[in-house]
Amino acid sequence: MSVLIIEAFYGGSHKQLVDLLQEALENCVLYTLPAKKWHWRARTSALYFSQHIPMSKHYRILFASSVLNLTELVALRPDLGKLKKILYFHENQLVYPVKKCQERDFQYGYNQILSCLVADVVVFNSVFNMESFLTNIGKFMKLIPDHRPKDLESIIRPKCQVIYFPIRFPDVSRFMPKHKTRHLQKMLSLKGNDTEASTLVLPFQREQGSPENVLKNFDAEARPCDAAQQENLGSSVMQESSLKTYNASNNSSSYHGESERNPRDSLSGGDDQPRPLHIVWPHRWEHDKDPESFFKVLMHLKDLGLNFHVSVLGETFTDVPDIFSESKKALGSSVLHWGYLPSKDDYFHVLCMADVVISTAKHEFFGVAMLEAVYCGCYPLCPKDLVYPEIFPAEYLYSTPEQLSKRLRNFCKRPDIIRKHLYKGEMTAFSWAALHGKFRSLLTTEPREDL
Repeated sequence: MSVLIIEAFYGGSHKQLVDLLQEALENCVLYTLPAKKWHWRARTSALYFSQHIPMSKHYRILFASSVLNLTELVALRPDLGKLKKILYFHENQLVYPVKKCQERDFQYGYNQILSCLVADVVVFNSVFNMESFLTNIGKFMKLIPDHRPKDLESIIRPKCQVIYFPIRFPDVSRFMPKHKTRHLQKMLSLKGNDTEASTLVLPFQREQGSPENVLKNFDAEARPCDAAQQENLGSSVMQESSLKTYNASNNSSSYHGESERNPRDSLSGGDDQPRPLHIVWPHRWEHDKDPESFFKVLMHLKDLGLNFHVSVLGETFTDVPDIFSESKKALGSSVLHWGYLPSKDDYFHVLCMADVVISTAKHEFFGVAMLEAVYCGCYPLCPKDLVYPEIFPAEYLYSTPEQLSKRLRNFCKRPDIIRKHLYKGEMTAFSWAALHGKFRSLLTTEPREDL
């Protein structure tokens, strides 16, 4: 077992990545802690792992996410300090949003800087993540009252590279409604594409000029905007049966997935009566995803008398913002599904049945949920900020809540047109099929003489 993988927060995208790596690599071992109490994992996991990872002369590489305080671990375990140490950033604490400025704990960002100094290779999941970290080191260190260290960015930057988070796109053909046939054909090519990521034209290298306007007449009223929404409505017997089976076997709580109505009643519709627009919001129920802005837009649509359905998915943690329970009650019959779906099949089923996926995030360094929704045929609407301009073409970005609201107003009036849209962006660059070679190269090294 030459590769030692450590994940101090084994959940969500952190879990997805290390599970993929463990499956792909022949000689590796994985040590984890549950995805709970993030702040305590960042503070104390190094000591825990130092005591629970056995000594081994076979280790050559150490791979860990930036939740781990790598500096503490190698100080406590000098044998691990001799390995090739790779640090992977899913997010960085230098620009992570907090409710109030004084709430930012200096130690989290400081620990990440220290970890970079002891790592041999530092990998980020996006260019935005890397640059927002590196360019803010100097400003961040000015919080130290005196005797500040210098030139840290110039020391760390040569170690840094970007390897996008690898998504293993599943086979969702059994969930796809008929109107998404063309989209499905395009997406299926991702599963068998073994092209190295280095040969691809990455999204941030694309021209952001004006693409061909597929929604020519429709978009005459609305300019490009930013917001992402994931989930698609479908009416096949298989789709209805799957959701019925799930709901029958699950005593739904508002935090573990709750279907608000019979899918047959709300997902099927004749050609003479188009189904209402189905909006999906698949993000963590936390303040940095800005659910307040999302629900404010939805309530405005409702006040205008527009017809739509909404599915609010995503994981919940200890403190759920009050806006969720308040909005569920206010939205009433517009709610189609509410809460986290533990089953990946059920989750992708809902995405395939949705029309539009929305992001109102104040923090996003990559956005797995948005890309999964686009893969399932959702039209994304995302802020023209954060990582989104790096991943999505300009027509899917919005600058203000007013732009998002105007775009959704038009979509609600003509959902049939949005269902004809074929996504214009790049997806291959984010697929495991394209990226596994880069990760394999990263996790191989020649034995060192001092081991």
